[in-house]
Amino acid sequence: MERRDFLKLGVTGAFGIMVSDLLWQIQPAKAAELPPKTPESLSPDAALQKLIKGNQRFIQHQPQYPDQSATRLQEVAQAQHPFATVLTCADSRVPVEILFDQGVGDIFDVRVAGNIATPEITGSIEYAVTLLGTPLLMVLGHERCGAVTAAVQKEKLLGDIGSFVKAIQPAVTRVKNQPGDAVENAVVANVQYQIEQLQRSQLLSERLKSGKLKIVGGRYDLDTGKVTIIT
Repeated sequence: MERRDFLKLGVTGAFGIMVSDLLWQIQPAKAAELPPKTPESLSPDAALQKLIKGNQRFIQHQPQYPDQSATRLQEVAQAQHPFATVLTCADSRVPVEILFDQGVGDIFDVRVAGNIATPEITGSIEYAVTLLGTPLLMVLGHERCGAVTAAVQKEKLLGDIGSFVKAIQPAVTRVKNQPGDAVENAVVANVQYQIEQLQRSQLLSERLKSGKLKIVGGRYDLDTGKVTIIT
């Protein structure tokens, strides 16, 4: 073999190795660009059962910590498909994903003091239900709720804090003559009242009529961690 041919072969071989190495580096990038898979949608009842089972694991101190891996982060990085929407209080003791033992992208949680359905809150829920397609909406109250307590005691509050008390007051009025603990009665009544407000939404009512949405109320027990379905 002449020296010229040998050099040509050497250059060609080196170029081939460079190209092969470059393709190897590019290949993982292409795989990462693939669109995330759309999960199979749950029925409203199946979504509720998923929440209940997760809460049972939480109560029994046997959490599975689902959907919290690095792989899950990549799956939901470009799109979200939560199976439930939960309207609950902003109370730090009511962390929705933890008490239902769920993970990233599983629950569209909307949190505000007193779990009230203001226009802004309702709009957020409409977005989750109609655009993201969540089949279940839960309004979750909790015992010894500070917002409900303030409404029951008719406390004078500073700044805009009193705004959510005003939104809870109709529920308090409904049960003011009922026997038992006034705050506990109001917590349950407030969940029921806020559900009624949400049902006035045309977008939500259409999904309800079609069977694509289920709305339930729940009460969270701060002492035991249990969520009880109340309506």
